[in-house]
Amino acid sequence: MIPRRAELIQGTLDMLVLKVLQLGDMHGWGITERIERMSEEVLQVGQGSLYPALYRLESQGVIRSYWGVTENNRRARYYAITAKGKPRFAQERADWQRLASAIELVLTATTA
Repeated sequence: MIPRRAELIQGTLDMLVLKVLQLGDMHGWGITERIERMSEEVLQVGQGSLYPALYRLESQGVIRSYWGVTENNRRARYYAITAKGKPRFAQERADWQRLASAIELVLTATTA
C-alpha cells in the first residue's frame, strides 16, 4: 500500500524542525528530506513553508545558522538547535501529546 502524503497540521512544523535538529545540525534541504524519511514519506514539507519556519525559529533564538559545506561539496546554510531551543521542543512535544490524547478521547468516545 502506498502511503498518502499529508499536509502538516498548522503549528507542527516548528516542533518537527526542532526534533530533526536535536539529531544533529543540518541544512534546509536535509531537514525536509529527514522529516519525509522519518515519517515514511507521509509528511511533506515544501520549501515555501520550511524557510519561513527556519527564519522564525532563528529570530526567536531557538535555532542558529552558519555556513558550511554539504556532502556534495556545495556551500549551504546549516541550522542547529540552541540551548533555548531544547526546552522549547520539550514543551511543544508535551503540548502535542496532550492535544493528540484529547483528540483520541473524542474519536473513541461511545457516549456524549
